[in-house]
Amino acid sequence: MSLIPDTTELLARARADLRMGVPVVLWNRDGGILAIAAETLDEPRLNDMKALGNPVVAITARRAETLKARAYDGTLARVDLPASADLSWVRAIADPADDLRMPMKGPLQTRRQGDATLHAMAIALAKTARLLPAVVAVTLDDPSDTASRLGLTRINADLAQSHLDLRSPLNSVAHARLPIQAAERGQLHIFRPEDGSEEHFAIEIGQPDRGQPVLARLHSACFTGDVLGSLKCDCGPQLHAALHQMGTEGAGILLYLNQEGRGIGLANKMRAYSLQDQGFDTVEANHRLGFEDDERDFRLGADILRRLGFSSVRLLTNNPAKIAMMEKNGVSVAERVPLKVGENRHNAGYLATKAAKSGHML
Repeated sequence: MSLIPDTTELLARARADLRMGVPVVLWNRDGGILAIAAETLDEPRLNDMKALGNPVVAITARRAETLKARAYDGTLARVDLPASADLSWVRAIADPADDLRMPMKGPLQTRRQGDATLHAMAIALAKTARLLPAVVAVTLDDPSDTASRLGLTRINADLAQSHLDLRSPLNSVAHARLPIQAAERGQLHIFRPEDGSEEHFAIEIGQPDRGQPVLARLHSACFTGDVLGSLKCDCGPQLHAALHQMGTEGAGILLYLNQEGRGIGLANKMRAYSLQDQGFDTVEANHRLGFEDDERDFRLGADILRRLGFSSVRLLTNNPAKIAMMEKNGVSVAERVPLKVGENRHNAGYLATKAAKSGHML
């Protein structure tokens, strides 16, 4: 029946549940777990999870490394929850804010028995919900009965995995003329993913020839830099310089991708900034939070360009990963156009880290 939510819609519901502190049930042919985001967990629900069995806190291998916990499951670790552990203990596992001030008292015991596939999916859902990548999970004897009895969202992991592995199709929602300071002849295009995640935008300057390489930029949303004029990054100056160059040349396309903080979301980006104030660089801060160096999906840019009729670009970028992604996804990069603006005393270290650890051509 078409009124029943499909897998994509159930995953969107699960993300919303996790953000609100509501648990979800994940299951496959081998069993099931009840999982809740460590960030939004409260004390009553923690106690109720303990009553169901022996919970674990599932964290990424990056976070486990900072806690000196063994990641027997490869990309993640399942940390046993001691009987005496309270909510503050769980939060300390998930959030590195106080790692230096109050180091964890270990050693932490991590599980090495049993399959961790469902725990990995729960972490992936927390990530895409823009939460800390840590979940509290407990094994269920009858996942279907538990989900039905408690009214929880239930996800078939075997069906859901392909949806998580593939990027969601983008649909063009609307476009309209938008004169901007850089160019009076502008149009704004809105693209909406089918999975309910953030919309992405394309600012088209002039009337670019679809048969020629277009001056283009993939710009990741940066509220602090683009809107507030933050001096901790070079994003705002890059945005405005790219639009100015397109306006000067009379044509171009700027893709504004809602992947704040290298794809970890604004709240986690602020957590990373706080860790940087403790002395960690950008990459180290991401790792302590449990994220990879860069969680963005630049394939979105190639998808939008092809939808708009472009197959070749002159790419405004200092990031070789964007060039490689374009070429791999069917958009030819005829030229790399450097974009070196915005360096100041507040972001010199940040830019140096981008060059040294992320390969940016600065």
